[in-house]
Amino acid sequence: MQWNSLILSLDFLSPQEWEAVRLTLIVAARSVAMALPFALLCAWVLARCRFTGRAVLDVLVHLPAVLPPVVVGWLLLLLFGLHGPIGAWLMSWFGIRLVFTSTGASLACAVMSFPMMVRTMRLSLDAVDPGLEQAARTLGAGPIDRLLSVTLPLAIPGILAATIAGFALSLGEFGAVITFAANIPGQTQTLPLAIYSALETPGGEATAARLSLVSVALAFAGLFASEFASRRLRVVLGR
Repeated sequence: MQWNSLILSLDFLSPQEWEAVRLTLIVAARSVAMALPFALLCAWVLARCRFTGRAVLDVLVHLPAVLPPVVVGWLLLLLFGLHGPIGAWLMSWFGIRLVFTSTGASLACAVMSFPMMVRTMRLSLDAVDPGLEQAARTLGAGPIDRLLSVTLPLAIPGILAATIAGFALSLGEFGAVITFAANIPGQTQTLPLAIYSALETPGGEATAARLSLVSVALAFAGLFASEFASRRLRVVLGR
């Protein structure tokens, strides 16, 4: 197998392969949109609040990071499947089906990237000087005003880094997606699943190699963008 020829043929992916690339980007973008508000809320609660059960919440938030992805996908099936408590309610009341859909794949990616996003944003919030918030409080700023005018602007580099890194992490999610959303070409088959299918197909090594190169390029671009944006924002904010 000549790697040079594989690189040169990268522009000639089949329509089905391009569909896997497109679907991967859509699933990753949706997963970030799903996870970001809840991740920011959890990060703020863990960084700023002291309450009974805080340690339990911390453990639950980080649980997907230590569980096998297949287990996470199976738990999602139990909860959001057509016969699960949440999935059955969504289907009967709103006609929404998550299992075996691209939206379900996004949910699986969101759950898997959630711990990393929370941790990154929490570290950024912890780095904000509490004295600045206290100063804003003495000037009459309420909790929401302090959050929007002091805390979040100073934590933006970490929030942006968590967002882009969550997107990059979602690009490569495999176990939870294939368990909860299955491997349906054109519907739920993202790049990792397409690579897996190619490797399971006789003579599919060239296809797997091309898709792997695309996957590496996307992951590199996402991580580089995260680092670049974080550095630029720190310079702008004078940190």
